[in-house]
Amino acid sequence: MNAPESHSDRLDLRVFVPAVLVIAGLILPIIVFPESGAALVNAAFAFATGRFGWLYLLAGIAVVVFLVGLAISRYGNVRLGGPDDKPEFSYFSWVAMIFAGGIGIAIVNWAWVEPIYYFTGPPFGVEPSSQEAAEWALTYGQFHWGFTPWAFYCLPAIPIAYSMFVHNRPGVRLSVAARGVLGRHADGWWGALLDAVVVFGIVGGVGTSLGLAVPLVSQLLSGLLGVSPSFMLDIAVLLIWTAIFSASVWFGLAKGIKILSDINVLLAGVLLVFTLVVGDTLFMVEGWVNSLGKMVSNFVPMSMWTDPVGDSSFWRDWTVFYWAWWIAYAPMMGLFVARISRGRTIRELIIAEMVFGSLGCWVFFAVWGGYALDLQISGTLDVAAILSAEGIPAAVEAILGTLPMSGVITTLFVLLCFIFLATTLDSSAYVLASVTSRKLSGYQEPQRKIRLIWAFLIAGVGVALIQLGGLKPVQTSTIVVALPMIPVLAILAWSLVRWLRQDFAKKVLEPHLVIEDGKH
Repeated sequence: MNAPESHSDRLDLRVFVPAVLVIAGLILPIIVFPESGAALVNAAFAFATGRFGWLYLLAGIAVVVFLVGLAISRYGNVRLGGPDDKPEFSYFSWVAMIFAGGIGIAIVNWAWVEPIYYFTGPPFGVEPSSQEAAEWALTYGQFHWGFTPWAFYCLPAIPIAYSMFVHNRPGVRLSVAARGVLGRHADGWWGALLDAVVVFGIVGGVGTSLGLAVPLVSQLLSGLLGVSPSFMLDIAVLLIWTAIFSASVWFGLAKGIKILSDINVLLAGVLLVFTLVVGDTLFMVEGWVNSLGKMVSNFVPMSMWTDPVGDSSFWRDWTVFYWAWWIAYAPMMGLFVARISRGRTIRELIIAEMVFGSLGCWVFFAVWGGYALDLQISGTLDVAAILSAEGIPAAVEAILGTLPMSGVITTLFVLLCFIFLATTLDSSAYVLASVTSRKLSGYQEPQRKIRLIWAFLIAGVGVALIQLGGLKPVQTSTIVVALPMIPVLAILAWSLVRWLRQDFAKKVLEPHLVIEDGKH
């Protein structure tokens, strides 16, 4: 299949203006009325998770079942492209970009401490800080960063890639991928509204990442440099990130995002291997094997546990929160992964995300989470007390301080944080530029000036919110946005199924299913 003819890739004001207005509408009230704005967002969050928590859970298990069924069906052989389309990136770089773009700073923040939270506040009425609580602590880390989250990421990527590379439709956006259901309305204001909501969700998701990253890196840098944490240090950290991801966005996929992702995965591997070797290796390995077995055998109950009688808040505080967070990020990841997946089959894409994405997260939690839990159980370091008194950044700093050559390791860890978040930020800016470009094909990259516009807008939002301490409302509002995204995911799945049934009505048993003429 030949690349389609070039289309106008100028800025689409129908999407750009409403999205920026919505973002400004959220941020300005927080700036002018920080307490009232935060209270309103928190109330919306409590409503979304309290009244519809069950819906997030059902959506999670439904997406997993749908993708597993799709992968093992004959449609798993469908190539996302034409007969002559080859993968644009090597398998390693492709998986590295998927993983680094999707996980970002969150994994290096939570992998150390999340099992400690579960250990001291376990599910299912288990006694806190007990042996059973320790087993559930490692298990829930694997669960919340495993199959279901990556299924949320994977679902929108398939219809988007199908629309771009099989149907050759211009427009790297969710509305185009929903054309199988929306029809001609995908080109109108309904489609523009859907894309504007997606843009808002992406910017809010980036706010969540910044809310995790800036305090963590500032804390570590203040210890390394011997300076006190301050607003100016936070701004310096943000400026360094802006410089890194702006340069990456400028150079594009092959020379920017790909290189950062490769470095990211290799550096993370070095730090993980070092921790595994210097820590209690047997405890970490056995803990991983045990937690995986426990998660697989309890996957359905964990996926659908609402505790209606005991009225525990664990499932809302953790599982619903995480599912909503992943759903909020799903459009960004779907658009980004679709763009880099030309020439792959549907089955390859599902395996890359649900298997290798999950495996990558499991390694982080098995090693870093296992190491921290061993410190807690053995009495070497009371991580739980530090978490309670000083928060996550101080706890991560204390854990890193127990490692040999702690100064060198902390420096490398800070570098990893910079690269991890930079890959997420440049992926976000790239996708935002793609969504707000009018007629961008899957064979084109958005204009550099549009990429930089979004890079600087993201940085500006970060500076404003850090100054006002308003990151928490943006993080929370991102979760609220996930609620209307659940029916959007259903529309995308429905659209994909209709296309597949129309395009491959006859049962064809071939290694790869492709449309020869590419005309639709």
